[in-house]
Amino acid sequence: MSKSEPESVDWSALKSAAIEAMKRAYAPYSDFPVGAAALVDDGRLVSGCNVENASYGVGLCAECSLVSNLTMTGGGKLVAFTCVDGNEDVLMPCGRCRQLLYEHSAPGMVFETVSGLKTIDQVLPDAFGPRQLEEYRS
Repeated sequence: MSKSEPESVDWSALKSAAIEAMKRAYAPYSDFPVGAAALVDDGRLVSGCNVENASYGVGLCAECSLVSNLTMTGGGKLVAFTCVDGNEDVLMPCGRCRQLLYEHSAPGMVFETVSGLKTIDQVLPDAFGPRQLEEYRS
């Protein structure tokens, strides 16, 4: 599966995986647990949770954990993504994490956002990443 159409994604299963990841978050400082889950182009599901640190700047967002999981389990490109907070509500990734996800996304990756389904290009317009470097080099 190289690209996923939003209607073919089991968003309920994706959100359930994000909720399970959120329940494993380590958030003793903010008390704001976050879980993220994504579908990979080969059909795998990857997830991650935030991991805070007493030195606040070195904490890891759930998206960082998810990308680490993606890399550790064989790589690939993300085709669908969701993220939840401690109330199990959909949460929009910060700009830094959108950039991180863009780096590992398939073209047209779909996000579940607080305002509905959107593509990676809609949530990070005019992005710069591996696709742009490829175009530059060719």
